[in-house]
Amino acid sequence: MKSNLAPLSLAALLGLPSVSAGLNNVVDQEPLRPPIDPTKYRAACPDYKNYAMRQHPPYSTGPMEMPFQRPSKYCRTFESPLVEKVIDDMNEKIVDKDLARLFENAFPNTLDTTVRWHVDGTVKHKNSKRSWDPAAWKGAQSFIVTGDINAEWLRDSTNQLAQYQLLAKKDREIHQLILGAINTQAEYVIGSPYCNAFQPPPPSGLNPTFQGDGDTVHPDYEQSFVFECKYELDSLAHFLSLSNQFYNHTDSTEFINARWLLALDTLLGVLTEQSQPTFDPETGIYQGNEYTWQRQTNIGTETLGLNGLGNPLGAGTGLVRSAFRPSDDATILGFLIPSNAMMAVELKRCATMLKKAGKKHIAAEVHKRGETIEKGIWEHGVVPHKKYGQVFAFEVDGYGSAILMDDANLPSLLALPLLGFTDSKNEIYQNTRRMILDTHANPYYLTGEDFSGIGGPHVGLRNAWPMAVLVQAMTSDDDEEIMKCMGAVKNVSRNGLIHESINVSFSRSYTRSWFAWANSVFAQTVLDLAQRKPHLLFAKGEGAYVL
Repeated sequence: MKSNLAPLSLAALLGLPSVSAGLNNVVDQEPLRPPIDPTKYRAACPDYKNYAMRQHPPYSTGPMEMPFQRPSKYCRTFESPLVEKVIDDMNEKIVDKDLARLFENAFPNTLDTTVRWHVDGTVKHKNSKRSWDPAAWKGAQSFIVTGDINAEWLRDSTNQLAQYQLLAKKDREIHQLILGAINTQAEYVIGSPYCNAFQPPPPSGLNPTFQGDGDTVHPDYEQSFVFECKYELDSLAHFLSLSNQFYNHTDSTEFINARWLLALDTLLGVLTEQSQPTFDPETGIYQGNEYTWQRQTNIGTETLGLNGLGNPLGAGTGLVRSAFRPSDDATILGFLIPSNAMMAVELKRCATMLKKAGKKHIAAEVHKRGETIEKGIWEHGVVPHKKYGQVFAFEVDGYGSAILMDDANLPSLLALPLLGFTDSKNEIYQNTRRMILDTHANPYYLTGEDFSGIGGPHVGLRNAWPMAVLVQAMTSDDDEEIMKCMGAVKNVSRNGLIHESINVSFSRSYTRSWFAWANSVFAQTVLDLAQRKPHLLFAKGEGAYVL
């Protein structure tokens, strides 16, 4: 039996008071803060990547005795009493105490471990050897790393913050954190719109981390600003999504300033460039592409063929090319349907927001672009399957070729209803869902003795991703299927955190002990069920839990 004695926290060792507050005490008030600057003691904190690989007490009272994996209070990178209140509520309400402990670890993981730099707009920037545009980095700023890699992915950071969007209207510091993330992402998009992952902002004073992978990329980029420059359409869609979610939950358009509008204009320029076919539609003459990528590697998914161009794409589809998938793997056929679907949705949502902000002209243009992509998906992204009928393809090329599969990373075909592209009851989506959850129809639906789920080429043919199993739960209305998914993820999360991927035949073998995005998706799934199907989590008679 594991001991339930809690280890002494850094706070206790220093003789510092703890901070606690109920929901009613934090709404519309300044949250309590410790009387000292916790960053003074950050050097004493363990490397969380290593910390997350080991189990720590106190253990849950469930049969799995799930460990407690939050860092000591004074090692956490951001705090919110309202987040703590939600954790307390769920610990009380969730019947399965192992599942409750997973939520307790996963829900705050982004705040606990990945906020590398945040200023609320009133703090003077640190000195830096790197220069920047005097108009840049104004107002609140937030640098959110993915976890064990000291860089910010546009996609990851948007998803890492998604569960806190629900709290942004009630918690001023969460509001400022997300506002800062929007402002920071805007600067990244302005600076290098074709890139997916970024270094610490120059005014943070933090040192960049260099990969040294020997990439040859056009357009060129500054390595002290960009961590990796794989062009992924969903990265730009996630920039829009972060802003759209913030607007939807706060009714605030305060981020729509000159820099954000410049980022939007830059984004639209990329969409224009990447909507062009490989050959001129009138003359048939090769016309190249603005973006090319080559890496010195022996891994096929890490580079693009044809001297960094990728395979040819046809004209007149209305679709937008994506050189890489959300997994950071190269596309085979460049019109990636899940990413196009997300972009279509986010453009139309953005148009609604812009219209309210009085930007009617740009709103009309943005809405039209969204409609064009949406139409292209229904015309070119729906193909016949010999067993399942009409389905969404994963990738197409505009010439009639299609890739039938799905990948675990978001956006995915499985997640189309979550993206807002189509209703979960849509016949074509249901056909697609059955196809991609069939090991005989989706080459990346992997199954073994310990785990089953969608994987992808990024980590090979033995590992499925818990994130995809959680998406399966959120897109299902079947109680049995949902609980099977939740149980499967719980059973392969013995360290109390959600991993990137799991070996389906040996679940103790996993990739990434610390991956904040996956933990956020778990938290989002629990909050979804707490509202949509509370009877699956709570005691009989308990109502829905709505943030």
